[in-house]
Amino acid sequence: MLNRRSVVAGLSLSAIAAPSLVRGAEPLTLWGPPAAPSLVLAVAVQNGLLRDIAPSASFKSWRSPDEMRAGLASGTMEAVVVPTYAALNLHNRGLGIRLANVLTDGLLYLVAPAGTVRGPADLKGKKVSVSLRNEMPDFIFRRVLAAAKVAPADLTIDYSGSPAEVGQLLVSGQLDAALMSEPACTAVITRAGMAGKPLERAIDTRKAWAAITGRGAIPQAGLAATDKLTARIGADGLAAIQSALAKALDTIRQDPGAAARAVAGTIDMPAPVLERSIPHSSLVVRPASEAKDDLVALFKVLAESDPRIIGGKLPEARFYAL
Repeated sequence: MLNRRSVVAGLSLSAIAAPSLVRGAEPLTLWGPPAAPSLVLAVAVQNGLLRDIAPSASFKSWRSPDEMRAGLASGTMEAVVVPTYAALNLHNRGLGIRLANVLTDGLLYLVAPAGTVRGPADLKGKKVSVSLRNEMPDFIFRRVLAAAKVAPADLTIDYSGSPAEVGQLLVSGQLDAALMSEPACTAVITRAGMAGKPLERAIDTRKAWAAITGRGAIPQAGLAATDKLTARIGADGLAAIQSALAKALDTIRQDPGAAARAVAGTIDMPAPVLERSIPHSSLVVRPASEAKDDLVALFKVLAESDPRIIGGKLPEARFYAL
């Protein structure tokens, strides 16, 4: 019998290794946000790395956290890149969700006109855009502010606007800074530079997080799997998906330009922007159990402000699918 270690280390992605996955009637769709971690999923599908696991495997984007949560709750989405705290929240609420891996160790940056912001204290009195109220970017930003003894009332936080709109407001001076994820961050910096308005990543939240928790990673997002999917494909099936994603990340690292060109249409982002965003995206494919210490550190900090964010309690062993 193949154990998990042997599957992860040496899986050839053959039907023999994971027979329960190769079913024409059981298509596998990997879902992800319009953000850098989805690049790993899209490359795995585009390059056929899941072909022997699920011949008709596909990738689709979810466009809002509400869509993602509804898909998981209804069962229409079974393998989904989600904020890690959202996976725990749904798990603790009994919705049959577990975390398979972590796909980024942090990709949030505060973007501002060059030379205008050196730290959170410089944001006092400024207008700052933050994407997604009461979601991961907002939670992390507020914790970074608190660590610097900056109250939200000391600045104006604006939650409206798409990344493109936020970029225009930064260039026009109607915003002083914006907290953004990759690759949107790179896209905004690139467009502003073309307009002669240089922007920079003024604050790297990973560095700020290290000062708060003593850990250098923010395990922001990972692949969540439903119990229904896990029952269908088994532990070997999850390990096979993990192996395929690890190979996809190797492909991205070896030739980021080719990877970006291959999936630009799928991610709906220009290939040059995708390529330039990769070094700033901290992409990883870490089994959830191996990222446990970083995950627990994140969950503890989030729960300090409101335990309901994580569903009321820290994860037990079963939360970690791999």
